[in-house]
Amino acid sequence: SGGRESARGMSSGVDGSAGCLGLLVLLCGLSRVFCIEVQVDSHVNGIVGQHVKLRCNFWSSSPISEYLTVDWTYRPHHGGPPQNIFHYQSIAFPVAGGAFGNRVTWEGDISLNDASIAVRDLRLNDNGTFTCSVKNPPDVQGNLPPTMLLVTEQAISFQLSTAMLLSIMVFAPSVLVVVLLLLRMLRKRRSSSMKYSVEVVNKVDRQRKRTWRERIYECCYRCSEVRGEVMHREHGKKG
Repeated sequence: SGGRESARGMSSGVDGSAGCLGLLVLLCGLSRVFCIEVQVDSHVNGIVGQHVKLRCNFWSSSPISEYLTVDWTYRPHHGGPPQNIFHYQSIAFPVAGGAFGNRVTWEGDISLNDASIAVRDLRLNDNGTFTCSVKNPPDVQGNLPPTMLLVTEQAISFQLSTAMLLSIMVFAPSVLVVVLLLLRMLRKRRSSSMKYSVEVVNKVDRQRKRTWRERIYECCYRCSEVRGEVMHREHGKKG
């Protein structure tokens, strides 16, 4: 009997939720009441100690009035009930207590359909789901898309932006061409210097060889002169 009662309770709860949703769709479709459309970033990354902007843009068919309200709620990643962290109606009303304690600031502009906020001094336990709810009577709140915030510790301080990546892609080939040309010039200069050195060595060797030849010729010439004198003397003695 207890199982039947719990099943009946669950079915009644589901029927009640479906009835509320159907009533909301009926109001938005058959009357002049429209559902407010909200657009947010599905995933946002942050670094411990820095700040991050949570974007929330909305569209309402009714003119913006003083009754427009914005509510930001937060649900931790490990689960639990949602927490109201920010309220706006004509002016900002940040929540002083709670997990964020005056770390949430208003970054929006209602005239531009912007209901964004910023979270300062990020912490690792800020990871979770943020939801932006906008109401502008008679329009009612429609979709509630969540924003998942992931806060990590800063491991590498250097970050490449898109402009830096494009600059590297443009200038890297030019730098490579210049380096190749310089290497080619150095190689030609080295080969020419080596060729000059070889020519100098060959010239010195030729000079050395010529000097030895001259010495041998000179030695032979002297020997022939001495021999001629000796033969002349012997011939004189015989006469």
